[in-house]
Amino acid sequence: MRSYALGDEKALLMASWPNGRPKVPFPYFSEVMTGFEYAAAVGMMYEGMQPEGIEVVKNIRDRYNGNKRSPFDEAECGHHYARAMASWAANLALSGFQFSAVDKSISFTDKPGNYFWSNGYVWGTAKVGDSEIEILVDSGTIEINQLNIGDLSSDLKETVVLNSGQQHKFKF
Repeated sequence: MRSYALGDEKALLMASWPNGRPKVPFPYFSEVMTGFEYAAAVGMMYEGMQPEGIEVVKNIRDRYNGNKRSPFDEAECGHHYARAMASWAANLALSGFQFSAVDKSISFTDKPGNYFWSNGYVWGTAKVGDSEIEILVDSGTIEINQLNIGDLSSDLKETVVLNSGQQHKFKF
């Protein structure tokens, strides 16, 4: 990964040519687009390069921190462009969150920490410890039959139903 800086701002360029630029480079080669930066950062996270991926996200957030640019509009091909929504994939990469409403299974990483999760209808937080996970529902209702933590998988003896404001601790 090669990060470029203009003044005190760091970014990933669309392309660089360490051995010299071709006569006819592709369009947008010298631009910075947050949607592509997030995609690269998430790819890094999934490939075990979490510090580098987090650094890319931090660089974006530093540029859009409200001092020079709006923190609510990462301008790219116009304002409020959807490609920057790729940032949400970083949450999935770091938390390991997956949910199947069909199987009623929920998955998280086994790395200790606090994680936000959402499936579009219900959301909350998960606090992963060394041998337990505490799932809190902030809004909505979720039914869980199977819990997956890292490589561990456990079918629950009975369905756990969590409504807004409820939490449940699972041992693993």
